[in-house]
Amino acid sequence: MKKYIIKNWWRYLIGGICLICSTAIDVLLPFVTLSMVDDVIVGRDMAIFKRDIILFIVAGLGRAFFQFVKEYNCDMAGCHVASGLRKDMMRHIFSLHKGYFDKTNTGELMARVKDDAGNVWDLTGFVGMLFTEAVIYFTGVVICMLKLDWKLSLVSFAFMPLLAYVALHLEKKLGKDFDDISDKNAALTKTVEENVTGVRTVKAFSAEGSEMKKFDEKNEAYGQANKQFAYDLSVSDPLLGLIPKIMQVCVVAVGGYAAIKGNITYGTLVAFVSYSINIVWPIENLGWMLSLLSQGVAGYKKIKKVMAVEPEITDSKESESKDHTGELSFENVSFEIDGKQVLSDVSFKIPKGKTLGIMGATGAGKSSVVNLIERFYDTSEGCIRINGEDIRKIPLRDVRAFSSVVTQDVFLFSDTVTENVRLGFKDSMDKKTVKEAIRKACAKDFVENLTDRYDAVIGEKGIGLSGGQKQRLSIARALAKQADLLILDDSTSALDMETEVMIQREIREKKDMSKIIIGHRISSVKDADEIIVLENGCIKERGTHAELLKKKGLYYGTYEAQYGDYRKAVV
Repeated sequence: MKKYIIKNWWRYLIGGICLICSTAIDVLLPFVTLSMVDDVIVGRDMAIFKRDIILFIVAGLGRAFFQFVKEYNCDMAGCHVASGLRKDMMRHIFSLHKGYFDKTNTGELMARVKDDAGNVWDLTGFVGMLFTEAVIYFTGVVICMLKLDWKLSLVSFAFMPLLAYVALHLEKKLGKDFDDISDKNAALTKTVEENVTGVRTVKAFSAEGSEMKKFDEKNEAYGQANKQFAYDLSVSDPLLGLIPKIMQVCVVAVGGYAAIKGNITYGTLVAFVSYSINIVWPIENLGWMLSLLSQGVAGYKKIKKVMAVEPEITDSKESESKDHTGELSFENVSFEIDGKQVLSDVSFKIPKGKTLGIMGATGAGKSSVVNLIERFYDTSEGCIRINGEDIRKIPLRDVRAFSSVVTQDVFLFSDTVTENVRLGFKDSMDKKTVKEAIRKACAKDFVENLTDRYDAVIGEKGIGLSGGQKQRLSIARALAKQADLLILDDSTSALDMETEVMIQREIREKKDMSKIIIGHRISSVKDADEIIVLENGCIKERGTHAELLKKKGLYYGTYEAQYGDYRKAVV
């Protein structure tokens, strides 16, 4: 944050100068009023009357100008600080390793980027400026009141502690109400989001009644929180308005008596009444401003906590960017996470253009192989090499450019079909490449039937598309990348057999691309040059489809489970 404040120093300087000028006009204007009463109304001096009128006009125009310049520059500075901070946060979040996101709540990170950065904006912009203005204004008014009549000043000052106490007490109470409203609102929003997103499931299970009951509970709790806020505000707010009125009555009474006795002039009394009215707003808003300032400071501390997290996966000092292509190999790779052994002594090689099939039960470690290839994690033992070079010595950008991954859990952005397919290459990939990738992924027919075809906007997370359609677009995205290694991580599970066979045929024809096919279906891996079967993170079997069937082990058992009944029926 400091670097952005320094970067915008000139905005703060201009805003600060204008703030002082604007506040000086506000503080000194009652003296013009004093002159108007004593010298013009009482003294009948027309020359001073003209002067005071001109001063009023100049003060009004000057204040308007300085207020505009102050508001604009301070708000713009706060905006630049928060915007830069958000940008740094997103860049830092992108640099963090996958393990961090496994342990960190997504909503928490969203709150840091959105809400806490917004609180910093308040701190370095409008609220910070207003607090500074309040301090300067209050100090200036106190000095002027003492200069006019220190005895009459004590009448106003006597009410200040009570007013400050009520303001701070109200802010503390309303702060708790705001927190409660925020929590209840989050719970209500979550319930609505889940039911709108999962409306098909709700309808399918006729669960409208139970879900409506859940919504009613959250809605009622949210309503009660708002009612409590309204009650607390209705009790305290009138008191906050009453105290200044009593103070002004006392100032008029004491000052009026002094003016009648001739101890002060009527102009002084009018100026004092003006000050007693205007001195209230800094005290009234003290609790609100301190609350927002503390939120800004707290938000910045939370942001600093995220920014302090060091990426565990980084480029080595020895890494050198060059053309990394060729054979991929695992050499005695072991991997553990949070003390749990995930992979143990895994070794294999995939010569350029060849295909490796990986099978195994859920939790066997198949997806961990993908995470290690992408270097989302580093190996605990052993190493992974691309063309003989340890990937830890290759720039991360090159490591991830080497492979293209299609996962079972497809994520599509709320963007056009074309932009989803050329993700990461939006400035360099032409539409011809996009269309060719879509054709090879057997997605051409359904894409061209969409209203806007390749420019059709996909709903949030691919809503409106079937599971198979989303998988085909994900495969198209991977093919369009044209990487050296294509990884299909159980990515055809939602496809019918005919479409799966067509896509496999297209993939087999890409002789310049190595492939890793991870699947539960025998049909997905049977044509691979080598198949490995994982169990509890270890390679239990390896060989071709025919060789593994002869062993009558784990692979054969899976084959029998999937095709046994069919073979018996044929026989």
